[in-house]
Amino acid sequence: MSKVFKKTSGNGGLTLYLGKRDYVDNVNVVDKVEGVVKLDPKDFGDRKVFVQLACAFRYGSEDLDVMGLCFRKDIWFECIQLYPESHKPSLGAMHETLLKKAGDNAYPFTFEIPNNLPCSVSLQPGPDDKGKACGVDFEVKTYLAKEKSNPDEKIEKKDTARLIIRKIQYAPTQVGAGPKADVCKNFMMSDKPVHIEASLEKDLYFHGEAIPIKIKIQNESNKTVKKFKVTVDQTTDIVLYSADKYTKTVLNKEFGETVEPNGTYENTLSITPMLNENKEKRGLALDGRLKDEDTNLASTTMLRQGIEKEVLGILVSYKIKINLIVAGGGLLGGLTASDVTVELPLMLMHPKPEEVSSCSIL
Repeated sequence: MSKVFKKTSGNGGLTLYLGKRDYVDNVNVVDKVEGVVKLDPKDFGDRKVFVQLACAFRYGSEDLDVMGLCFRKDIWFECIQLYPESHKPSLGAMHETLLKKAGDNAYPFTFEIPNNLPCSVSLQPGPDDKGKACGVDFEVKTYLAKEKSNPDEKIEKKDTARLIIRKIQYAPTQVGAGPKADVCKNFMMSDKPVHIEASLEKDLYFHGEAIPIKIKIQNESNKTVKKFKVTVDQTTDIVLYSADKYTKTVLNKEFGETVEPNGTYENTLSITPMLNENKEKRGLALDGRLKDEDTNLASTTMLRQGIEKEVLGILVSYKIKINLIVAGGGLLGGLTASDVTVELPLMLMHPKPEEVSSCSIL
C-alpha cells in the first residue's frame, strides 16, 4: 500500500490527502496529481470548498510581502470547486487508496501539470537568510471561500490546508555518447603549439557519481605546462522576471603534473561535484526541497522543443573546464605565460528509483 501524506486545516474542516509528493516530468508528459479532500462542513456556512494546484516563483520571503509588494509570482495555477460537488474525475488506483484512508465525505480531484512548466528548484540561502528559500515550487492547497477566484476575498489561514509537492525529472534510461573537445594554442616566442584533448565516457552522470575525464596533452612548444586545474561551473538562468544569469563554481581541483617541452601526457582524472563542498554559496541552484531535508545540486534542466520561455522559471546547466597553466620561458618570463582552456558540457541528474511500497501516513 502506498504512503499517504495528509494535512488538516486549522479549523479541522478540511483534510488534504496525497499519495505522493514527487511527480515525474518525462519531458513529453507529467504524472497526474491525484488527491482527496475530506470535509466536515458543519461550520462552512455559505462558503464553498476549492482545491488549487499552483506553480510559483518565489524571489523573497513572505515576511517581506508588505506595502503591496508581492515576492511570489504565479507561473501557472488551476482551481477546482469540490463542494458543493462540481468535479468528478475518473477514479484511478491512487484515488481508491486515498478514499479508503479518508473515509466518508471525501471528494477526489485530479490535476494535470502542463509539460512546459519548470521543475522544482530552490536557490541556496545565505547563512543569515530567513524564511522560505527563493525558487520554483508547486503547492496543492484546499481552502474555504465564497467565490472561486476573487482577489479581494480574504482567505483565512485556519481555513486552508496545503502541501508542497515537487515536479522532478529523472535521467533517461539510455545515455548518449560522451562529449569531446580539443584545443590547439600557439604562444609568443614559440613556433609550435600545445594541444589538449578531453572527453567523457557518456553525456550524463548521476549526482554523487565519479566523473572520469580522459585527458591527452601534446606539448610541441618550447614551454612547460606547470600544472592544470579542473573546474565544474553551474550556470543558473532565471528567465521569469529578469534576464538574471550567473555562474558559480561547484568544484575546483588542481593537479600538479607537469608536461615538459616536446612531452606528452595521457591520463584519466576523476572528479565528483557535491553540494557538501558548497554549503556556504548563496544563490546556488539546488533540487527543490520538501521541508528542510538534505538535497543536492540542482539537476540539469531538460527541455522539450518549442517550450515557451516566459514559463521556464529557472534553467540550470553545467560545464567542465580543464585549464592548463603554461609557464613563460626565456628572458620575458611571466610575460609570456598563458593558459590553455578546453570545455565540456555536463549533465547531472538522478536515476529513476525503483518503486517502493509502504503503508505509513505522514
